[in-house]
Amino acid sequence: MGTATLRAEREPPPARTSRIPARFALRPEWYARGMSSHARRPPEPPRSASGASRLRGWLSNGRAALGYAGRTLRLVAESSRVLLGLQVLLTLGAATAPLAMAYAGKRIVDAVIEKSPQHALDWVLVEFGLVLVLAATQRGLGLVRQLLGAKLGADINYAILEKAQGLELRYFEDTEFYDKLTRARREASSRPVALISDCFQLVQNLITLSGYAVLLTGFGGWVLPVLFVATVPATLAEMHYSKLTFRVRNWRSPDARRLLYLEHVLANDEHAKEVKLFGLGPLLLGRYRTLASTFYREDRKLALRRAVLTHALSLLGSAAFYATYVSMALAAARGRLSVGDLTLYVVSLRQGQQAFQSVLAGIGNIYEHNLYMSNLFEYLDEATLPVPVPATPPALDGGTALAAAARGIVFENVGFRYPGASEFALRGLSLSIQPGESLALVGENGAGKTTFVKLLTGLYRPSEGRILFDGRPLEQYPSDELKRRFAVIFQDFNQYQFRVRENVGLGSVEHLEDSARIERAVERGGASELVGSLPAGLEQPLGHWFEKGSELSGGQWQKLALARAFMREEANILILDEPTAALDAASEFAVFQRFRELSRGRTSIIISHRFPTARMADRILVLEHGSIVESGPHEQLVQEQGRYAHWFELQAAGYR
Repeated sequence: MGTATLRAEREPPPARTSRIPARFALRPEWYARGMSSHARRPPEPPRSASGASRLRGWLSNGRAALGYAGRTLRLVAESSRVLLGLQVLLTLGAATAPLAMAYAGKRIVDAVIEKSPQHALDWVLVEFGLVLVLAATQRGLGLVRQLLGAKLGADINYAILEKAQGLELRYFEDTEFYDKLTRARREASSRPVALISDCFQLVQNLITLSGYAVLLTGFGGWVLPVLFVATVPATLAEMHYSKLTFRVRNWRSPDARRLLYLEHVLANDEHAKEVKLFGLGPLLLGRYRTLASTFYREDRKLALRRAVLTHALSLLGSAAFYATYVSMALAAARGRLSVGDLTLYVVSLRQGQQAFQSVLAGIGNIYEHNLYMSNLFEYLDEATLPVPVPATPPALDGGTALAAAARGIVFENVGFRYPGASEFALRGLSLSIQPGESLALVGENGAGKTTFVKLLTGLYRPSEGRILFDGRPLEQYPSDELKRRFAVIFQDFNQYQFRVRENVGLGSVEHLEDSARIERAVERGGASELVGSLPAGLEQPLGHWFEKGSELSGGQWQKLALARAFMREEANILILDEPTAALDAASEFAVFQRFRELSRGRTSIIISHRFPTARMADRILVLEHGSIVESGPHEQLVQEQGRYAHWFELQAAGYR
């Protein structure tokens, strides 16, 4: 996450022309942000159109409301078929119990009018039993939703993280990908179960409504159309504002990530020292308050509009109910209805109206859930950048000789450009590395040294050219087989808040329980003294996120990172990317002495700004602006009096 959060603060891409009406443009800059070609734009908000177009739009919205319900139902079934089955049974019980209670109420009133105490008592007991059944089913539904929500939320978050692990490194350096990931994770634990629950609630209300509709037809066939016409406008308004709210939240994903980043900086040990030392707290808190307050004002404005309009439209339903109620009361007063019939119709009318409103509200809720589920499924299905197809390299002088190498590593006119970048980070790299050769990469920051290593290890794919391992293109190797060939420590190595044993053993997960191997790696990484000084040795928790953890210095963490790299005893390519930056001179010398011993018979690549380290290599590559400008052993490069010789002299002068 580190790279992406830093990139979140960069300037947005060039603006696009927004098609959003001015009255909806709460913050036009959200919509001005461009979207890369591989990212799907959120749906446009509704625009003014003809009546026929609006009708088609409403029908389309109705179909879209159930668009992801089936797929979400499959997710729920895969998560827990037992809980899903219980929800089906309890939903049927909750749907039919109110109808039976309404009929029992009519029979009670009829028994009272007929002066039949026994019948009245019997039907009161029946209604009481139905009340108990309804209460039990509702309580059971609540419990099932809670359990299903917890299970499904964990399963979906697992699927999101699993998807992330299957993506190439370049996705994690793309801000558009992080927007998709943020949107997918934002409500992944609540929306799926809410969608399914509302679908079941919709079925329940439809069953209940159908029963009341049958009862109300005894009074008049015009009742249901009146309720329909009176209730639909408020539902359509809810769907409209659900869609608008969804669009606003999607378009402000970058700002939401900025808010999360500010929280991370203000409340994380990684940044605490500088925040306190430089007095950054008030500045960052001010930015946080400003952004959070802006979100609140915009959400409040939208919520007020939604509440006022939907409340005004909902009054139509109340007016229709009481107009129908008056009609029923007058009919009973004129003797056309019995008191029992009046009771049945009034209960059916009131409950039917509520059921009808619940049906339409459920459609609106499902529609809203469906919009958010589209984020999840879009991420799971399409959260991939186009795989770059390397351009065919031009003919090279001696290129066939390079390609024909039986063993070793060959770069053939390799170039790499980061997604969205106009300039190449590396270009025109052509070289061969023989088995057992030691290579040092030197150059200024940004010259492309770490990018070179990431291409070599398969973390990036070349934008042009190709890389061969033992005569085979790198992409033909299975990913796991390729990774096992490398033992790597990067400059920005991880500091795991785990035990020492795990911090080292994670270098070779299949040997995580091999204590002898871990101890050998600790010794080779120069961390034996450190581990011996810790209270629990290899079992000592590290960091201070969890109980009884020990915090280490930068150099101590680096020794464990070196040990982690040395866990891969079978690796035939060792790569150290600025591995000793935090070590003292004596520790650095010891590390490289061990490294020279361990790298005998293996290919080794070292990135270092320290020339006493670089001169130990068989060959030194000098990188500048993504290209190799000098190549050769230390003595040769010094004699050539080029860039390497100049840098070497500058560094040597500091020790005189």
